[in-house]
Amino acid sequence: MRNGARRSTKQWTDAFDFFVAAEQKRAHAMPVMNKPSRASATIPGSTVTAILVVGGIVAALYFARDVLVPIALAVLLSFVLAPLVRRLRVWRFPRVIAVFVVAIFAFSIIFGLGAFMVSQVSQLANDLPRYQSTLTDKIQSLQGAAAGVGPLERASDVLKDLKKELDKPADARTPDLSLGSQAQSNRPIPVEVRQPDPGALQMLGALIEPLIHPLTTTGIVVIFVIFILLQQSDLRNRLVRLAGAKDLHRTTAALDDAGQRLSRLFLTQLVLNASFGVVIGLALWLIGVPSAPLWGMLAMIMRFVPYIGALISAVFPIVLAAAVGPGWTMVLMTAALFLIAETIVGQAIEPLIYGHSTGLSPVAVITAATFWTWLWGPIGLILATPLTMCLVVLGRYVDQLKFLDVMFGDEPPLTPAELIYQRMLARDPVEAADQARVFLRENPLTAYYDEILLEGLRLAQADAQRGSLDEDQMRRVRDAVADIIDDLATHTDVDNATTGSAEGDTPLAQLEKAEEKVQEKALPERWRTGKPVLCIPGPSLLDEALAAIVTHLLEHRGIGARAEQVDALSISRILSWDTAGVELVCVCFLEAVTAAQIRYAVRRIHRRMPTVSIIVVSLGRPRSVEADEASATGAEAVYDSLRAAIDKVMALALTQTSSENASAVTPVALVS
Repeated sequence: MRNGARRSTKQWTDAFDFFVAAEQKRAHAMPVMNKPSRASATIPGSTVTAILVVGGIVAALYFARDVLVPIALAVLLSFVLAPLVRRLRVWRFPRVIAVFVVAIFAFSIIFGLGAFMVSQVSQLANDLPRYQSTLTDKIQSLQGAAAGVGPLERASDVLKDLKKELDKPADARTPDLSLGSQAQSNRPIPVEVRQPDPGALQMLGALIEPLIHPLTTTGIVVIFVIFILLQQSDLRNRLVRLAGAKDLHRTTAALDDAGQRLSRLFLTQLVLNASFGVVIGLALWLIGVPSAPLWGMLAMIMRFVPYIGALISAVFPIVLAAAVGPGWTMVLMTAALFLIAETIVGQAIEPLIYGHSTGLSPVAVITAATFWTWLWGPIGLILATPLTMCLVVLGRYVDQLKFLDVMFGDEPPLTPAELIYQRMLARDPVEAADQARVFLRENPLTAYYDEILLEGLRLAQADAQRGSLDEDQMRRVRDAVADIIDDLATHTDVDNATTGSAEGDTPLAQLEKAEEKVQEKALPERWRTGKPVLCIPGPSLLDEALAAIVTHLLEHRGIGARAEQVDALSISRILSWDTAGVELVCVCFLEAVTAAQIRYAVRRIHRRMPTVSIIVVSLGRPRSVEADEASATGAEAVYDSLRAAIDKVMALALTQTSSENASAVTPVALVS
């Protein structure tokens, strides 16, 4: 029973290794039943507390929305108006005068546009009865077009009429005319109840009551905007104090990032959406859609809603175009206008102007729009993006809220190396191959292996050293690497000079590419047509993956090479090597190796092939290979990357001759 408890403890600690690393040793040292670990006792409580806190915050946001919505609008408007206030301050205006000038200017525009929209809506409401007959004819024509099975519908109507006749009772089908007078006498008398005419106060109350809530919200917004702009410095200092005066650097960076990001976003979107609304309004006026300025302003406002706002604003103009135009030409032109305009602005102009200035992923934007609309209604739909962006900025600088940046931010959640390692563990080499093809569009194959695939193998090696990676998982990683190499077998590096890459235009890059081409042409014939290089992996399955990578890179550079399996240095396998034409052996270690391991591998190889040259590729940091030990074994240390190993093989291939193969002194190189 104690053994079973220890096995379950091992599985639990492997799953939570990153979070409870300090408790692992205690969990392995004592049985679980005697004393449970502290982490297992605190996690349920902390989870319940977090759920209660989140639920309380959501409830507060919902029930206090009448107060919080105006405050949120005021804060966001202050971000938009703050640059204008700063500009007036630079021109030596006093703060109070600058704030009131900017506030009067901004709210005059807002109220003017609102009054203009109200007048447009009233005019449209008066004109709607004129379009009723046209819209009715279009609806009937659509119904007629949709009814493609006229005879069947007529047969169905006949059957329905027969069914109604059969369902009638017998006395109902043969009415008694003699009872007509009695039925008329029993007919109820209609009674009408009339209310007295309302007085002047009641009419005034009925008129003002719908306006109380909007006017109250508007007043709160105006007051808060003015006071936020007046007390901007004081509010900033108070936020710094709340966040902690000891960490001024991080707090200042968070406030500056949020302020600059929000101001840039709002100003850019305001200008862009206003231009979009002007274009839509003018185009609708040219098409002939009534109340074109109204639909232009609606398109400007709704475009603050990402992805779907412009499509929603297109519904009313399309319906009105159907009601006005005698045919379908106006409807098609209106729909094409919104489709083309939104495509150009969203896919071409916006990425050029501000790119990813929101810092939000598309899924985060849709999720935020859904959540805030459910919480605060239509106003929440407009405020969803800026509010969520503020949360992402907080998550970027507050460690406890880091999950917000990971969930909603537009930064990749995993590095390329972590992504490829995760996909290899999940037995999904397809996504890893897609990642490789994208990277190789602008980078050479050596860079992909060196910067992405090799780093993923190092992550696997680190997990294997901690005991988190078993034999089956390492075999899975090795097979995934083999699939990626097979997918890239026919890859040819793109010439950066022809693609216009800035890196390809540098003299150093052009010189290196020219040297590689000269080296490939200068290789002896036997190195290009045969298999003169034999790659031997170390004792790990990950070493076998490294040997396969080295083999592919050598073949990519024009040198024939092949790789052995993981147990190639064992006594049972070393005698079965095919040594025909082998002139160089490359021993590959992903982990750091000692001088004793190098000498052991070299002795084994020399017993089988006494005259062959040997290169030891160790891409881990050497732990005990000192300079004097390396020189004693005749090893030449070359650090950095796979590129150094491949360049070393190329250099030996260019200098290798038949006489050197017969020499008694065998060169050994260590590439680490």
